[in-house]
Amino acid sequence: MMNEEELRKIIRRIVKEEMEPGIPVAVSNHHVHLTEADYKTLFPHEEIAPRKWLTQPKEYAAKQVVTIVGPTGNEIPHVRVMGPCRKHSQVEIARSDARQLGITVPTRLSGELEGTPSIKVKTDDGEITVQGVIAAKRHIHMSDKDAERFGVKYGETVEVAIETDGRRTIYDDVIARPNPNFVLEMHIDVDEANAACVGPDTIGHIVPKDKRV
Repeated sequence: MMNEEELRKIIRRIVKEEMEPGIPVAVSNHHVHLTEADYKTLFPHEEIAPRKWLTQPKEYAAKQVVTIVGPTGNEIPHVRVMGPCRKHSQVEIARSDARQLGITVPTRLSGELEGTPSIKVKTDDGEITVQGVIAAKRHIHMSDKDAERFGVKYGETVEVAIETDGRRTIYDDVIARPNPNFVLEMHIDVDEANAACVGPDTIGHIVPKDKRV
């Protein structure tokens, strides 16, 4: 039987979650987005195919992988291709990847590729050079309804607090990205996740403006 204090704790947690909607935190490993033409150069004999469907509608991690090669010749193999194909090819890596590859990359939102460096991408069947290497800026996908609930607009910067393994971390400079088709989810890279002990069930909460550091 549940005692009164345990019941009160459950009620307080439910009330808090209703008042402060949680945001699932997803960790994004290095990956590539390819145009249809670039994909066909790298994989001339096979169609792009889903390996794992992602949270955002129609997006998936493909079965296909590539090797990325830095200017020093250092390589990172088995980098996942993301689907479906896009209008512009793009490589997203963490800062630790950039050091391994011997390349300096800017922190940008997906698609903001002006002035970004180039990198070689290869498979057994082909090779391309992609001008568009970034370290992804942390951001939150959300529906328009979520944006209204959080009181934020597209491109607005927020702070998100998480608690993991007895450690509280606040991510600042998180960009809100509402879209009618998006599912609520915050994206950070592997380096950011490791530093804060982020796990598969980590939940974040937007810090109210009057409580920001």
